[in-house]
Amino acid sequence: MNAAPTWQPMHLDIDGGRRFAVLHEPAGAPRGLVLHVHAWAEEMNKSRRMVALQARALAAAGWTVLVPDLHGCGDSDGDFGEATWARWQQDVAAAATWLRQRHDAAADALWLWGHRCGALLASEVAASLPQPAHLLLWQPATAGRTVLQQFLRLRLAADLQAGPAEQRPEGTRGVVKTLLDELAAGRPVDVAGYSVHPDLAAGLDRATLMPPRDGRRAVWLEVARADTPALLPASERVVAGWRAQGVPVDAAAVAGPGFWQSVEIEEAPALVEATRAALQAVAPDARPAARQGVGNAMALPATTGAA
Repeated sequence: MNAAPTWQPMHLDIDGGRRFAVLHEPAGAPRGLVLHVHAWAEEMNKSRRMVALQARALAAAGWTVLVPDLHGCGDSDGDFGEATWARWQQDVAAAATWLRQRHDAAADALWLWGHRCGALLASEVAASLPQPAHLLLWQPATAGRTVLQQFLRLRLAADLQAGPAEQRPEGTRGVVKTLLDELAAGRPVDVAGYSVHPDLAAGLDRATLMPPRDGRRAVWLEVARADTPALLPASERVVAGWRAQGVPVDAAAVAGPGFWQSVEIEEAPALVEATRAALQAVAPDARPAARQGVGNAMALPATTGAA
């Protein structure tokens, strides 16, 4: 009987702090490496189950998958209000380095798996790594400014308790502008229970989805509640632009819920299968030799369990 893939909670030591992570590994040597870059704020929390399901499915298909929490997120050190875009970039780059050192023989087959805002972060880090990486994108945001402004509008929902927006002179645009002015002045703002650091907002505001470099591939997957799912128009434009530049892009939409924004925790099985199939289609199944050392990670005493 073949051994089952395993998962292991751990911490990565990065810049004097600890980043919680879960490492999913196949029974044998991996066919490639996948590093998850999560969505932010509540989108991250709503997506935890889907990310875990996908990581386990990929490990069962022969991939090593690392799922870390960035600084100030989840179970990692720090508060969200301390997080900056540059620190998150550092976290992703350090995790990529650790993963490649652990599996040196598979280091060339690294995929940065970005979800929503995490896709922006993943694409920027992929463009700056000494050794290029492929991109696996789930429902990627194409411009950080849009993400930031949509997030700041959540403040309006809380402010509605003071009266209907149309009765207040600032309205929706006024609320967003006020918050942007606060951030521009170097002051954090509180939105939907999260304190946003001005440097985090500035980095997100500047972020643009970047194509993989040096011949690396992109897999772009979205979900839609429709009989015939299709990519968003903005996504179609970016995909077409990348292909015009000669970037290999496999793009598709599958039926499923927007699990990152739903009230209840939801699953999108078609997305899990489409992701597994897409990576399997572009990755050779010639497994490299053996697993390397564990670098500077410290495994928690708890548990290595079957996926």
